[in-house]
This record gives sequence, C-alpha cells and structure tokens, in this order.
Amino acid sequence: MLNKESDDSHIQIDAEDSDLGTEILTPEALDFLAGLHRRFNAERLRLLALRKARMAGFRSGQLPDFLEETKKVREGQWRVRPTPLDLLERTVEITGPVDRKMVINALNSGANAFMADFEDSTSPTWVNQLEGQRNLRDAVDGTIEYVKPETGKRYSLNEETAVLLVRPRGWHLPEKHLVIDGTQLSGSLFDFGLYLFHNHAALAAKGTGPYFYLPKLESHLEARLWNDVIDYSEDALGLARGTVRVTVLIETLPAAFEMDEILYELRDHCVGLNCGRWDYIFSFIKCLGGNRGYLLPDRVDVTMDRHFLKSYVNLLIKTCHRRGAHAMGGMAAQIPIRGDEAANEVAMAKVRADKEREARAGHDGTWVAHPGLIGIAREAFGEHMSGPNQLDVARDDVKVTAKDLVRVPHGDITQAGLRHNIRVGIQYIEAWLRGNGCVPLYNLMEDAATAEISRSQIWQCLRLGASTSDGCEFDLQQFKKMLREEMQGLEKDLGGQTFAAGKFDIAANLFEKLSTGEELEDFLTLPAYELID
Repeated sequence: MLNKESDDSHIQIDAEDSDLGTEILTPEALDFLAGLHRRFNAERLRLLALRKARMAGFRSGQLPDFLEETKKVREGQWRVRPTPLDLLERTVEITGPVDRKMVINALNSGANAFMADFEDSTSPTWVNQLEGQRNLRDAVDGTIEYVKPETGKRYSLNEETAVLLVRPRGWHLPEKHLVIDGTQLSGSLFDFGLYLFHNHAALAAKGTGPYFYLPKLESHLEARLWNDVIDYSEDALGLARGTVRVTVLIETLPAAFEMDEILYELRDHCVGLNCGRWDYIFSFIKCLGGNRGYLLPDRVDVTMDRHFLKSYVNLLIKTCHRRGAHAMGGMAAQIPIRGDEAANEVAMAKVRADKEREARAGHDGTWVAHPGLIGIAREAFGEHMSGPNQLDVARDDVKVTAKDLVRVPHGDITQAGLRHNIRVGIQYIEAWLRGNGCVPLYNLMEDAATAEISRSQIWQCLRLGASTSDGCEFDLQQFKKMLREEMQGLEKDLGGQTFAAGKFDIAANLFEKLSTGEELEDFLTLPAYELID
C-alpha cells in the first residue's frame, strides 16, 4: 500500500507499488485528481441519491415524462459550440478496450474514430486501468508498440490513424484503489482526469484535442456536473474554454426525456449524442420492469425497428440536428464468423441492414466492434449520406410523445431465450472477473451492457412470474434447474480442466444473486467490482 501525504492532503493508494503506478500517478497528477474529488464528489453523491429517489418513483408505478421546469430549454433557439474539424466526419467509429494491441489495431483500422473504453468493455482491475492510461498516453505521443509474445510480430501506429475518443466510467462507479481524504475517488474522475492531465498538451500539438464519450447519464443535472468538471479542468490546466469536447451516450430511459437539456448544459463542450441501444434496453427494464405491463420479450426480439426504440432514435436525431450536434448510431454486436461462410453472410447482412437503417434515419455515423465491419458500415452510409455528416437532415416529421418512448413491444418469452441469457450472463461475468471486459460469445461481441440485459430479463421474468410461449412457468425452482443445467453444459463444452481453472462458480453465484434479489441491483459491475483486484 502506498500513502501520499502533504500538509493539507491525504491521498492513499490501496495497491502494491509499481513502476507503472509511479509513472502514471505522479505527484502532479494526484494533486489534480484530488482537486477534482474535493470540488465535485459531494455533488456526485447527491445526484446518485437523486437517481435512487427517481427509481423508487418508477418502481411505485410512476412513468418518465418530459420536464415541465425545463420547457423553455426545449423550446429555445440555441445551438452547441461548433464542432472541431477533426470530428466533422464520424461515419464509422470502432470501440473497444484499452489494452495495448487493441489500441494500436483500432487506431490503424481505417475507422474515422476509435472510442477507447474504460467502461463497459474493460474490467476495471487496477492493472487494467493503469496500463490503459499508459497505452493511451503512448498512442497520443506516437510511441506505442506491441510485440506479440507467441510470434514476435511487432505492432505500431500507421502514419494516419483514427481520431481518439475516451470513455471514462460512469458516475456510479468508484475507483476503490485511490482514497482521498478517506473517501474513494469516482471512477469517472480517475479516468477522465488522468487522460486529460497527461495528454492535453500532446493532443494540442497534433492539432486535435481531448475528446470523450460520457456514459450512463440519467439527467441534465448529471450533465451539468460534467460541465462543471470540464470547466474547472480547463481552467486548472490553462486550456481555452471548449478545448475538451464530449459526446454523451443516451443509454438510460430517463435521459431520453432530457436530451435537449443535456445538450444545453454541455453546450460549450458537447458535439453529439449517441444511441447506446443495449444499455438503453437494460435501463428500460430497470426503470419499468417491476410492472407486468412492461414485460419485454426475448432479447433477440427487441430490435431497433420496435416502436419504443425507433421513437428514441428519431427523437435523438431531431434533437441533435436542431442544436448543431452529431447524432451517432449504435453498436452492431455481430462479428465476422470464420469457417462458416453461410452463417457469416447472414450475420453481415444483419449488420448492413442495421447500418442502412441508421443512415436512412439521419444518423451522422455509427459504431462497430470489429474491424471487419468497417467497410460494410461505410458502404451503407455512403449510399445514403453524400457529405461528411447529415446535420442538414432536420427530421421535422418526427413527433415523439412520452407514451411513444415507453410502448412495450410484443413478442415471445422462450425457454431458449432464458437459457441464452443465463449462458451469456455467466460467461461474461466469469471473463470480467478474470480481467476481460469484452467477450465474443455465440458470434456476438458481448460487453457489460448486454450482460446487464441478460440478468435483468431473468430478474424481470422471475419477479413477474412470466410464462414461456410453450407454457413453462418460470419460477425460482425452474431458474435454478436451468442454471444447473447450463453450468453442466458449459463444463462439457469448455472441458473440465478449462472450466475448473476459471471462475465459473463465483460467476454463477453472482448471477443467481443478481437475478433473484428482491430489488434489481443498479449495476452488476458494482458487486462484481468487489471481487476483483
């Protein structure tokens, strides 16, 4: 354990000393983080308490609605600060974790931008967080290299690379290894603060800037907090107002009712909103899932053409373009399937159809999780988008009401769907506990967001006593039977030695606890975080 102390501060690093820790957590960087913590942590905790109060209202039967007190903001004629030149074209953005090889390959991928993700696709072990910061620093200064141990193959950056954006953890997640004045630092402030502190000068020298994606916001008040953090950081580092630019993920149901307000609070810094579809589906269940009238069908049937999701997309595009901000599309979870040409063609056709839907709707760009999808996404947008973006597509035809955003799609709940949720949830959590937050499963790239859907759908079906389409009563006894059988199937598929060497029992216990609790746990990563180093 390290302790950094001065006359007026106490900073405790609850981790083993290492050269990497000393390299990233310099005295100056720690002072910067301490300033952020002391200035903003109390407000962060207050807003998290407001989340819980709002959630209690939803669970008692209230429905989300547009805010009367911010009506003037929605009706006002304001726009966000103009977008930097290197973010005007964002047709295809690739996302992924912050490990060294991924950072190099993503920046070299040919995508317009790479979102380096400290959140849903990174397991926040202390080593992962520090190595991720070093990897991004080395990428910004152009010195990053990686040598594959098995082959000796060397990876380095091309002359031209994607624009780098960084996604810190959400407001709810702590960084337990860094305690300031007796309180754990926010994971958001840790990730944001270290990247900005170490890289702002080098980014400016390259003609770009510190660009971020902000996740999991649930209100414009949380956006206001981010704006205050950014203003403070720019002032502390001597940066001009508007140097830091952000894109906000609209991936919670409450945030969908405050898009204008979120843009307004961040208008000096925000360049766009993004449709975080998988977390949005999870949030829908979390907010409304205790009400039988909001029981969702199998995940495979909750597609973007469903009315509540289509309404959310259209409202986001209209809102962004009215304010001069980019409207970014969501993630295609499919990945190329090697060794099965027919299955691969089906998967790639789904990607193409999804990206064509986004382009036709008026999105300015989209996300992919694999370099093999970049060409498909670019072609799909190229057929419908003549310039670098579609900011001129006003979507004045869109009229979305509160009821549109909560209309429940029809569809079946099946035993196969429930079993798939169990398999995906357990395997993802097991990988996360071993330090891997981005996992290919059944030809899809799964991250924390899709694992959240898996466990929350199980919880919802148990809570509401759902029946499957073939008449199976899904109760606690049936769930435990399925859980045992799926664990046996995983052991058989993976082999006894591999299964025993993993953390499947711990993952299954956590998945069962999350799925059967009286209340739905806010985020699976909160209890899981206590199980990693």
